[in-house]
Amino acid sequence: MIKLQTQRDKAVALLTQRTMMRAYELKAEGVTAATLARAVSDGEIIRAGRGLYQLPDGGDSAHMALAEVSKRIPDGVICLVSALTYHDLTDQMPRQVWVAIGAKDWAPRVDYPKVRIVRLREPYLGYGIEHYTIAGVEVAIYSVAKSLADAFRNARLVDRSVAIESLRSAIEQRKASPAEIAQAAKDCGAWKIMRPYLEALVQNGRLGHFWAHR
Repeated sequence: MIKLQTQRDKAVALLTQRTMMRAYELKAEGVTAATLARAVSDGEIIRAGRGLYQLPDGGDSAHMALAEVSKRIPDGVICLVSALTYHDLTDQMPRQVWVAIGAKDWAPRVDYPKVRIVRLREPYLGYGIEHYTIAGVEVAIYSVAKSLADAFRNARLVDRSVAIESLRSAIEQRKASPAEIAQAAKDCGAWKIMRPYLEALVQNGRLGHFWAHR
């Protein structure tokens, strides 16, 4: 006899495949709120946040919060210190997830994780967006070069020492070429501020030939 798949089995299978899902997504797949509540009560599924579910071993990635925020703010872009941390350019561990949205976009309320909304206008908002998969969730994050430009352009939000540390890390780790970094800085209004630091790092390091041929 073939055992029919229960709603709970379906929920577990879906979360195994996708890692993290919203309640409405599970409902669309035929999993009721009552089934979810019982599975959470039994410890088979955990509630990662309001309306957000995953398996107990769904992952403890250091970047899990980025995936959670991306589910809650699908049009947002991970930015500033959160983006620098994701790209492994700084040792800073932000206490909140920095997310960029449009200047006139509605800012959703997020109970967890803590979120810091940054409003950007075009062309800054849409510049340098890359997509990564974290815990099965597609997350929009600004590129290394764009994140560095934002860090130097927004001194009120990112300490200059963090911006310089991140720039040095990007050069040393070859996360982006000096030319790419410079172009993003020019396009995003940060070149005047960044230029002396970038040129000093390139000229004083072992990358002078790399700069000259880009």
